[in-house]
Amino acid sequence: MKKYFAQIIGSLLLSLPLLAQQAKVESAIRVFPYEQKETAQDAINSMYTWAKSDWSHFVGLLNDDSLKLKASYALAAFVNNASLDPSHKKQAATALSKAYKAATTPYAKEIVIKYLGLAGDDAAIKVLNTLLKQDAYVGSAARALATMRSEKSIAVLDRALKNATSSSAPTISAAIAHAKMVLPKIEGSKEINFTSSKTYAQQLLDVQVEVEKSTNYLQQKNGLFKAGRIPLIGSLLFVGGFLQDSLLKTEAALIVTRLALSNSELKGPAVRNILEAALPLIDGEDSLILSTSLAKHLKKMPYDYGYEFLFNKENLVGWKALVKNPIERNKMSDAELQILQKNADEKTKGDWVVKDGLLVFTGHGDNLVTEKKYGDIELFVDWKITEKGDAGIYLRGTPQVQIWDTSRREVGAQVGSGGLYNNRKNKSTPLVVADNKIGEWNTFHIVMRGEKVTVYLNGILVTDNITLENYWDKALPIFTKEQIELQAHGTYVAYRNIYLRELPTGSAATLSEEESKQGFVTLFDGTNINQWTGNTAGYTLRDGYIEVNPEARGGGNLYTKEEFSDFVYRFEFQLTPGANNGIGIRAPLEGDAAYVGMEIQVLDNDAPMYKNLQPYQFHGSVYGVVPAKRGDFAKPTGQWNQEEIEIKGSKIKVTLNGNVLVESDLKEATKNGTLDHNQHPGLNRTTGHIGFLGHGDVVRFKNMRIKKL
Repeated sequence: MKKYFAQIIGSLLLSLPLLAQQAKVESAIRVFPYEQKETAQDAINSMYTWAKSDWSHFVGLLNDDSLKLKASYALAAFVNNASLDPSHKKQAATALSKAYKAATTPYAKEIVIKYLGLAGDDAAIKVLNTLLKQDAYVGSAARALATMRSEKSIAVLDRALKNATSSSAPTISAAIAHAKMVLPKIEGSKEINFTSSKTYAQQLLDVQVEVEKSTNYLQQKNGLFKAGRIPLIGSLLFVGGFLQDSLLKTEAALIVTRLALSNSELKGPAVRNILEAALPLIDGEDSLILSTSLAKHLKKMPYDYGYEFLFNKENLVGWKALVKNPIERNKMSDAELQILQKNADEKTKGDWVVKDGLLVFTGHGDNLVTEKKYGDIELFVDWKITEKGDAGIYLRGTPQVQIWDTSRREVGAQVGSGGLYNNRKNKSTPLVVADNKIGEWNTFHIVMRGEKVTVYLNGILVTDNITLENYWDKALPIFTKEQIELQAHGTYVAYRNIYLRELPTGSAATLSEEESKQGFVTLFDGTNINQWTGNTAGYTLRDGYIEVNPEARGGGNLYTKEEFSDFVYRFEFQLTPGANNGIGIRAPLEGDAAYVGMEIQVLDNDAPMYKNLQPYQFHGSVYGVVPAKRGDFAKPTGQWNQEEIEIKGSKIKVTLNGNVLVESDLKEATKNGTLDHNQHPGLNRTTGHIGFLGHGDVVRFKNMRIKKL
């Protein structure tokens, strides 16, 4: 018994140093992630004193999904600190090299390899050289050695390339090219793009070809990272196509997230669908920050004037056969047009096909047109033709942005594609020839505002703000809205990556003729907020609407400068998921409008966070006083709703999308007290301001008009 007891005591004594070691390591990383550098400097300094066993325990933390996040941030801070001091580089690289064996998971191995390279010291070469022989980590090791950029690290890569397999050779070769690259000097004030003299559009075309020809995961991964450095909407949409790939989905999620967070103009259903799919896939050392930022970004992302796909790569949904021209179609009855459309669709079956994700014209038949009509747009489309090819893009049902084989000098094709071929008065030819070789992909970026068209071919300006003439009747201006057409001209043509966004007109909103006769006046025309006061900094004006800006004091309250007594107030609003706002009426400029005035609730009732609402808190309610009628009256999140508030004396009526939610006499409703049992002195007011009452969520308003009673 004594012997057994002694063994227990001995085991405890042996474990005490291990426990102390673990406590030391975990105490140091507890401060991460940190907001200010000074709050973590003591922890970073302590890491320089760690023994080999401490580092092994630290690397072991990276193996555990529940512990790796803080350890990842600590490692990033430590290596960054060490890289700034030559005396510390070797110490950091040596410590990580010795502790590498403790990494047992792919995540832990990848992150240690990455920071061995970022430490930038040759002490890491031995372990990285070993990893060049392992297929799973050759890419990471090669990039780490390239990042070091020392003579020894490049020599190791050169030797490895001589003995590389067919699958690893391209990765090692790319790393060598990166390591040996010399940045060019800056001439004058113009900075040279050292990555490529090609346009971003052409770079993206090249990357897509590179990925298509890739024979292994590492080559594809390298291609996605290249796309992630090209700041175009096309880059995000291209990389987003790999979110279903079992090997590449994590990298794709990180890339599209960073692209979206760096450019707020990347919006719309095509972008939103990709980012929503990416959110649960975000992983790695920055996952906490990135996933939080992306969730916030998605919540406030505008729904209007965003990018949407015109072609889904699977079928011809959204497209139909051509029937006559716009002028002739306009003369037809709906019944006549339907019959002709049905006949055209049947006749042209097989003329346009979807093959391998491409929209292909087989060489016989008529044009393919969008089911929807478009006005001002920004359109992107990739195209490829064969020898003697001839095609084009009709805008608003009108020919055309030209596509053709530039060798066809007999028809003047030597001028290049991208011109407005059918113009007679205005310029019809492109500024330069920017076509790629026959059989290679080209890409159009077309912008049409009003009657003016601008075209970029492979990123090069070829048509500069030129009027598109009405081909069907030269005496008429171009149509306001019409179909987009893909021209069929007897030769093979393939299209892909067809997407667009509709553009705001930028013109002031006006009252309808009927509302003008009824006595309504505009409170907001989409161009300024001159009739409003209060926290104007908390409300952003964009694309013809007012948007609550939660980053500016939660949006705060925005009031009309004028006071109103009895009135009919009409407006449109758009909710974001979980959004909360309110309409203040008969309110003073100071105090809580829900009590010192009245608040008509504006709320996303269906959000999970509101499952325990009181009856007087649902959308349309006079807050705390009169409950709104319950029902599915609001449009889906992201769509615009129409609301009307009518108040005369003590009688109030609230109508949402044509449905009456509240119709009540406030005096009668409160004769036995208010529903929330609070004082509402504002119920006795007979006049006051109308306001938007921001509660820290993104909500959008437009088309505000009022009629005094």
